[in-house]
Amino acid sequence: MSAPIDPWFIANLACPIDRAALTAAAGDLLCAHGHRYPIVDGVPVMLRPDVPATISLAEASLQRARGVGIDARAPHLFLESLGISEEEKRGVLELAARPGRIDPVVAYLVAATNGLMYKHLIGRLDNYPIPALTLPDGRGQQLVDVGCSWGRWSIAAARRGYRVLGIDPSLGAVMAARRVAAQLQIPNRYIVADARFLPLPQNTIDCIYSYSVLQHFSYHDAAAAIAEMGRVLKHGGLAKVQMPTRFGLRCLYHQARRAFRAATGFEVRYWTLGALAEVFGRHVGPAKFEVDGFFGIGLQRADEPLMTPALRRVLHASEGLKAVSRRFRPLISAADSVFVEAIARG
Repeated sequence: MSAPIDPWFIANLACPIDRAALTAAAGDLLCAHGHRYPIVDGVPVMLRPDVPATISLAEASLQRARGVGIDARAPHLFLESLGISEEEKRGVLELAARPGRIDPVVAYLVAATNGLMYKHLIGRLDNYPIPALTLPDGRGQQLVDVGCSWGRWSIAAARRGYRVLGIDPSLGAVMAARRVAAQLQIPNRYIVADARFLPLPQNTIDCIYSYSVLQHFSYHDAAAAIAEMGRVLKHGGLAKVQMPTRFGLRCLYHQARRAFRAATGFEVRYWTLGALAEVFGRHVGPAKFEVDGFFGIGLQRADEPLMTPALRRVLHASEGLKAVSRRFRPLISAADSVFVEAIARG
């Protein structure tokens, strides 16, 4: 028997095609124009089937939601929509067969959590690496975590007092996020959706957060996602989005490795601060910048106990330069990773 539909989804989501209100219909969500969205074990799958996806696993999520291509070895883990290799799937299954505190899917997804720096932790985690969220206390405000994956930033936001909706195109990642939230007794909600077509009404969200997501979009798709943030935020709402910069030392190294050619597929796109200020200013509101890190993307102080000694040294150097950048603002342009903050005009 499928899980009942959470009434919150009916009251607070909207059709991502025409932005119409939704009703429950035979276990799905339906808008007045006939667009239907399946619900899988209580999770709405709000992906648009009429537009190309930004990542191939979105199509796998749609297929799974339709009951097609189910991996019979562990249907409850939604392996077919995780975007991992067959070898990695076998690793997840091996971990799932052994009792443990860490969700077996998260045990593998952690390798992509911080710029692939945590490969050494696959299958060895003994705790969930939840980072510190640099936002004011939520006080019950609604926050949307765009590209939530297994939910580490969603959990961080909930612990700061936000009501959280996590969004990701991977059904498998969203299911893992929901399992972890339940394990940690965090009352977050999660849906499967596309950042370019948020299934939310206009001017209804207090805060949008996104980390290590839009960097993989083409510039056109990233602008579309940023425009959606501006659409759904309330007047005075905050968008806080992490992005890689074009002139950070580590970013320059990676650009040089690919001979400075234009990025394709899921490769990282690197942005100038001027370009970020322009696109956020056009779609959300005036932008300001805060350093996230030097020498890489994803270095978080909260993750220090999980790092190798070499990574810890890099983290300490990054944190030192971050402190200097607060006093010497031009140093921001040399950071590898920045947060863009923009207050919505509404």
